[in-house]
Amino acid sequence: MGGRLLPLLEKKSYRVRCLARNPEYLRSKASSQTEIVAGDVLNPESLNTALQGIHTAFYMIHSMGSEQGFEDLDRQAAQNFGQAAQTCGVQRIIYLGGLGDSEEELSPHLSSRHEVGNILRQFKPQVVEFRASVVIGSGSLSFELIRALSERLPIMITPRWVFSKAQPIAISDLLDYLLAGIEIDLPENKIFEIGGSDQVSYGDLMAEYSKQRGLKRVMIPVPVLTPRLSSLWLGLVTPLYARIGRKLIDSLRHDTIINDHSALEMFTIKPKGAKEAIADALRKEEKEFVETRWSDAISSSGVEKNWGGIRFGNRLIDLQSRRVAVPPEKAFKPIQRIGGETGWYYANWLWKIRGFIDLLVGGVGLRRGRRHPEKIGIGDAIDWWRVDVYQPNKRLRLLAEMKLPGRAWLDFEVERNENGSTIKQIAIFDPIGLPGVLYWYLIYPVHDLIFKGMIRKIAKIAEDSRSDHQSDKN
Repeated sequence: MGGRLLPLLEKKSYRVRCLARNPEYLRSKASSQTEIVAGDVLNPESLNTALQGIHTAFYMIHSMGSEQGFEDLDRQAAQNFGQAAQTCGVQRIIYLGGLGDSEEELSPHLSSRHEVGNILRQFKPQVVEFRASVVIGSGSLSFELIRALSERLPIMITPRWVFSKAQPIAISDLLDYLLAGIEIDLPENKIFEIGGSDQVSYGDLMAEYSKQRGLKRVMIPVPVLTPRLSSLWLGLVTPLYARIGRKLIDSLRHDTIINDHSALEMFTIKPKGAKEAIADALRKEEKEFVETRWSDAISSSGVEKNWGGIRFGNRLIDLQSRRVAVPPEKAFKPIQRIGGETGWYYANWLWKIRGFIDLLVGGVGLRRGRRHPEKIGIGDAIDWWRVDVYQPNKRLRLLAEMKLPGRAWLDFEVERNENGSTIKQIAIFDPIGLPGVLYWYLIYPVHDLIFKGMIRKIAKIAEDSRSDHQSDKN
């Protein structure tokens, strides 16, 4: 959420300071006007430095990914932050918590979310707490759960929590509330319950997501499936790993709906319904890859590397990287010539076989070639790919137009480093349903061979151009 909020704050010309345990992770995501400082909410001394001169602080921290008792860590973190904010003269803390009826016996996760707000309110800074249910948007932990279950399981054996009621909010609406929390005039601390216009179950959300993705899904409810068994099940079929899954599922059995509607009265924001929120999330992904994901957060990092590549949300990714001792314009030259008569640099016979198979099933195959051996423009065809993004000497992203059970991209990026350039080659596959997932894993050994060989040859050609350049000079 912080990664989504940062560019909006920068766009509104606020002076922003970001607190991070690993500042280098933020360097490429923040503008030059944003100050990035090292600190840790579990290290009180670091907070006193970070919060000096701050008027409004956003607090969006949790410890669900920790192996220790997350409630104790969250309690200590909130205590440290509240004390430091008071000492440094912070005027307002905007805290993002979770919906849930405080009169009920809540799960440890939801109870901890409420307790953190109570702890922050013990100190002098005014606290504006927003309590939200499921956040609909790529990167949200709950949305990735809904997405992965819908995409990967044609038949779902669903436990009772699938029928719990929620009031999901579009991520754009949530960000609007957070931004509005900066300027709103309030006489004292205030809790706002926020959500979309619909009260729906998780089953309803999965059904709507499946409908919009063109997937046919069957849900079979079962009376008993313990949080532990559910979390292990989720770990097999979703990006969640069991430790987070168990804590999350324990909370999903509670209804998370709005009882206090004061947010609708005090803000001009008109939240979207669930259908529109899901459509917005999918449209955004059609235009660009997600800005942030729940696994970007160090506290909940569960990104896996295995024989099948990196699982990144619903997408499956193969990332290859090589450093070459030439400037970016020379490192990019072989990328600019890829496809057509030049070929794909490694195992071209395998590319031709794949192209022939594509022709047999009604695809475009390799017959289109490319319009020019070197010149590239957005929208150009390169064999069975279409140029999706092109930045000279920096980036080429190709969108696959072959017959596939999903969507695929091949992305090349070149960045300058201290000794020359770094070439990144990223193959991305967004599978549709279980057939798409099976396709990726069945063909991955071949892809792994091709992708490694391809970037190795691209790097060699780039390096060889250095020798040619030196010979020309001599």
